[in-house]
Amino acid sequence: MQPSEHHFTVNRRARVYTLGNISPRTRYCCIACHGYGQLAGHFIRKFDQVAGEDTLVIAPEGLSRFYWGGLAGDVKASWMTKEDRLNEIADFSDYLSQLYEHYLPQLPSGTEIILFGFSQGVATQLRWIMRAFPEFHHLVLWAGTIPEDIDYQPALDYFSGKALHFVYGTDDQFLTPERLKAHRQGVAKTGLRFREQTFKGQHKVDRGALLKLFREKIWKG
Repeated sequence: MQPSEHHFTVNRRARVYTLGNISPRTRYCCIACHGYGQLAGHFIRKFDQVAGEDTLVIAPEGLSRFYWGGLAGDVKASWMTKEDRLNEIADFSDYLSQLYEHYLPQLPSGTEIILFGFSQGVATQLRWIMRAFPEFHHLVLWAGTIPEDIDYQPALDYFSGKALHFVYGTDDQFLTPERLKAHRQGVAKTGLRFREQTFKGQHKVDRGALLKLFREKIWKG
């Protein structure tokens, strides 16, 4: 006799960190998804030069936590694995939709939305976007490649008029020349157009490069 697999929905609590406050001065809201093996509370510190009176940063934490390097290691978080992946995608997509719907009504009219993903957070953001189609103004893919199992062609009108950014370090140990080539070829097939920005560094969110991105591409006058 073989075991049977079943699924049912349960309520659980998700952890979210913010930098900055919502006020009449808020003009930008950045929802930033961390990478594999990170925690939102540490990840959001990278945005300390970006967050301010006019810019709110929201960092949701992945729903799956684990010990890094054994039971005595630090606790880290992940968005998904290959195990039961479709349900994990559905869960984090529902989570991000609820977070979006919670904060968006609190923002002043005209606030620009920036969706930011680092490493594993890139695929997380894109999978959610292609399920929920939230309104946003900027999409930042930082040191991560687009999921190749998604058909973006039917959504080209949706992406039209939105600013798409791809940022990575020139010494990124994970984005090899071969992976970068495959990424660019994959993006070319989608019909999407990303503005590329590089910085001298490895697989990380570099504060200086992040501030440059906001100053030159996102913040307006």
